[in-house]
This record gives sequence, C-alpha cells and structure tokens, in this order.
Amino acid sequence: MEETSLLRLIFLISLLSCPTNQASLTMSPSSSQMFRGESVSLSCEEDDSSAGWTLRRNTDKETRAECGVEWGETVGFSCEISYILPWDSGVYWCESREGATSNSINITVPGGPVILQSPVLPVMEGEDLTLTCKTKKPSNSPPGFYKDGSFIRTEPAGHMTIHHVSRSDEGLYKCFISNVGESPPSWVSVTEKPKTASPPPSSLPHPDTTAPPPDTTTAPPPDTSSDRLHLLFRLVVHLVVFCPYCISTYIMVSLYRDRTTGNDLSVSMVTTPPTQADEGLEDDDVITAVTTVHHF
Repeated sequence: MEETSLLRLIFLISLLSCPTNQASLTMSPSSSQMFRGESVSLSCEEDDSSAGWTLRRNTDKETRAECGVEWGETVGFSCEISYILPWDSGVYWCESREGATSNSINITVPGGPVILQSPVLPVMEGEDLTLTCKTKKPSNSPPGFYKDGSFIRTEPAGHMTIHHVSRSDEGLYKCFISNVGESPPSWVSVTEKPKTASPPPSSLPHPDTTAPPPDTTTAPPPDTSSDRLHLLFRLVVHLVVFCPYCISTYIMVSLYRDRTTGNDLSVSMVTTPPTQADEGLEDDDVITAVTTVHHF
C-alpha cells in the first residue's frame, strides 16, 4: 500500500513538473463571419505538430463537441467543415489530454445577405486593421461602417482600413448596405505591443550633445606637396641659423692660427765686451752672458 501511494505521488509530481506546450488555433480563410455553404479549415498548431490536441466547439446545440466525432471531418492535423451552416456558429478551441486549452475563435454564420469580414485573431497595437463588407446581392449603395453602434464613415470601395490601431479601436463592428441589410456585429480585439527589454540606465552611455555628427564622407588623400614644402621650409630655417655659426667659428680659428705663427720667432740677446766705462771693473769680473729666450 505504501509503495503504491508513493508511486502515484511520484507520477503526479512528474506530470505537474513537465511543461505543457501551448497550442495555437488557426483558421483558413481567416474571417469571423462566413456565408452559408462556404468551407473552412481549422488547425491546432504546436511546434509543427498537433499530436495530443483535440479540436472542440460550443454552439447553441452542443457543448465541448469533438471534431470528427460530432461535427466536421479530420484531415491530417486539421478539422474541415466542407459546407458550413448557421448552426455551426459558435466558439472553437484546442484542448490537450491534460486539459490545457488554446486561444478561442468565434465563428458566425448569419442567415442574412451581408457579412463583415474581420480578423479572427487579436490585432497588435500599431498594425493596420481592415474590415470588409460583403453581400451576395448586387447593390450600388456604398456600405457604411459602425463601431459600438456609432456611425464611422461610408466606404465606396467596400472595405475600411484603420491605420496603426490602438486599444481604443477595440470594440463591436458591423456594416450596413442600403436596401440590402446589415451584418451581425463582430468583436475586434487589440493586444498590447510587447515591450523590448532595455538595459539598466547606469549602463547606458551619456549622449554628448555638443559632439559634432560623425563624418560619413570619405577622407581626402594626404597632400604630399604640402609635406614637401614644409620639409623644405624647415631645411632653409636650419641653414639660416646654422651657417652664421659655422662662418664665425671658421674666422675665429683662422685668427688664432695666424697669431700663434707670428709669435714663433726666437729672440736672442748677446752681451758685448765691456766698454771703457766698464773698464773700472775688475779683470776677474768679466761677465759674458748669452741669453736666448724663446717665446711661443
């Protein structure tokens, strides 16, 4: 008993912990209203596969009716209604074995001659919304379009486009053709546009409003002639400054060499024999001196 209870508990936990993929219900042609006798195909899409999903519907006569058993025909992963009738009007959705459900689609099959073709799936903010008024009876009267019972405008082309829709454009729409009739109202949903995640303010660079715009033009090639003139000018300047120094140095060296050459002459001094005025000196005091002085 304890082992059985433990196994059941583990199985239940594994079912709850396993992620359930969400299916999406699509319809072709995509129109919330259809004329009697038209064909329609509905599909449950989940990662390119619809295995494990069942298409069901609620109408005035049935609840949670399964495709292929109580209505429609299963063709591959799709469910087709080859000849739609007014009692096929209702809500359609996909349901998994675990009870998960997809988005729902409302289909209306009026018995009258006028229908309003509108998207079966919600329109995202910022996109364009196109509504088309169609009739099986010939008429030269342009259709008029209404939202929540209020008149919008008349469109001779038979369709009305609302550019860049917002949440305020959500509501009940219908159309009216004079001398023919009016369509049933259809609810148009508008979903909020997903916001992209922005980096933290601290990581955002501070814009430099004083910086000039980037130069996207190609930079001109360098001017080699101006570079040559600049080098020549610098050479002339160096010559003008250096030449006087060389000249003055040369002159100073030349003068110094001439001066040392003239001073190389030797000077000799020879004393002659004493004159009569000197004869009074003693004979032994005969002085003979020869002096040679060299000046360099």
